[in-house]
Parts: sequence; structure tokens; C-alpha cells
Amino acid sequence: MFAERLKNAMKTAGYDVRSSVLEREFNLRYWGKPITYQAVRRWLRGDSIPSQEKLQVLAHWLAIDPHQLRYGDGGQLAVKEPLAVWGTSPSNEERQLLALYRSLPIEQRKLVHEVMETFAKAYATKERSDN
Repeated sequence: MFAERLKNAMKTAGYDVRSSVLEREFNLRYWGKPITYQAVRRWLRGDSIPSQEKLQVLAHWLAIDPHQLRYGDGGQLAVKEPLAVWGTSPSNEERQLLALYRSLPIEQRKLVHEVMETFAKAYATKERSDN
């Protein structure tokens, strides 16, 4: 049943239900070791279920509750927190940077992510020391 829920979530989110699409989109969002085509194929065939960490990434990407994705509706009662929405529209420069970032291979994306985190932490530390 997990495979059917995953396929439905992909369709609802506007994605083609293909292993290659799932592999690409998942690896763009997951900061661990990239998953293989064969692994996502097993997910879509119902041969295996991803770990909880990977399930969380799938659920966030597909805008579905992780519990619902893994187990189905089952009458779950929960407090729902809305997904974050950007306060302002991205500028042209931000859109260009995002396009460049998306054109990079996954390993370079991870490196760019680490560099940005390092700058952000350094800036936050500097800002605190200035106050």
C-alpha cells in the first residue's frame, strides 16, 4: 500500500510517476548519500519502504503528512502546522542563483549548501558580537 500512496502523492504534486523522476527529485532534497535508481524502483513497486529519515524528505517534498504517506489515513488526529510560505517573492537575482544552483551536480550542490551555512553562522556570530 505504501507504493500506491507514494504514486498518488507524486501525481497529486504534479510529477510523473517514474523511478527516474523520483530518484532525481529525492536526491535534490536529501543531504545524505544519494539513493539509487534501483532503490526508488523498489519503493514504487512496493518491495521496500524508505527509512523514517527518507520518508520525512519524501513527505516534505510531496506536501503530505509523513504518517499518512507511510500508513495511510487511518483516522489519525493531529495538530497540523502549515507549510512555511516565503514572506516576499524572490527577486530576479535570487531566481537566477536558484537556477544556477539547480543546474549543478548533486555533490556541488552539497558543497554550496555547506559554504552558505558557514557564511550564515559566521555572520550570525559577528552580528551577536557587534551588539
